[in-house]
Amino acid sequence: AEVKPPPLHPVAGELSRRGGGGGGGEEDSGALEYEVLRDIRNRTIRAVCGQRAMPRSVWELPAGQRRTVLRHLLVSDKYRFLYCYVPKVACSNWKRILKVLDGALESVDVKLKMDHKSDLVFLGDMKPDEISYRLKNYYKFIFVRNPMERLLSAYRNKFGEIKEYQQKYGVEIVRRYRKNGGNSAGDDVTFSEFLRYLLDEEAERMNEHWMPIYNLCQPCAVRYDFIGSYERLNADADYVLERVQSPSFVRFPERQSWYKPVTAETLHYYLCNTQRRLIKELLIKYILDFSLFAYPLPNITSEFCRQ
Repeated sequence: AEVKPPPLHPVAGELSRRGGGGGGGEEDSGALEYEVLRDIRNRTIRAVCGQRAMPRSVWELPAGQRRTVLRHLLVSDKYRFLYCYVPKVACSNWKRILKVLDGALESVDVKLKMDHKSDLVFLGDMKPDEISYRLKNYYKFIFVRNPMERLLSAYRNKFGEIKEYQQKYGVEIVRRYRKNGGNSAGDDVTFSEFLRYLLDEEAERMNEHWMPIYNLCQPCAVRYDFIGSYERLNADADYVLERVQSPSFVRFPERQSWYKPVTAETLHYYLCNTQRRLIKELLIKYILDFSLFAYPLPNITSEFCRQ
């Protein structure tokens, strides 16, 4: 008999009430719309991952790809779950939660600079039999985000604010793609230059902040029980916390006051001021992130950009 795959999302009405919030027409409508989106994601992932060429387990992946996904799967043995972290999709807050659940942090709201390595357990540091056991028996989840929005967030954060990235990547990007760009400090990389750089990079060798989610978390090789959305971050996070039976005092952190979200207007501005050819070529590179997670391709028509 066919084994029914585990749900990638909670069934209707099963989303947590941990965060509070009442019902209402608009909210009910949003919940119904999200239920349809979940169903589309489920069906798409099963259809794509069911194709013969797609990997069925992490052990079928080439060594480099396997290393990447195992390095991004964080482990909670106490609560028996695996979380595949995706940079620019609230992963710092999830790492805080893991540290609180493990007793390494007192509260998710501690105002300390996030250490992304210490006090975290990575699946890749375990032996093959330990890895297989956890992949088979633990609850596995991932959070995803609109691919273009995620790239814009990475661009603004890394090249607008962080000197290390400006020096490590920015200087090289400007030198490579700008005429007479040899004197740049790497702090003035344009969005178009960044996209050209992404087009020339192999997806598997990219920095994790702009590597496609498919390559980071391998949703065909790892059968995730839940795929949460950045667009419904708090509701989906509350559901996961309830599902893994975390203590009730552990709540998803509020956004930091300094956080600058990528608004629809900001994304519109950047997309409409970038060569259409660049964006169209980039879509091919990130097409699995768009299709598997049911994100619409960006609208870059002249009519849309005149608005």
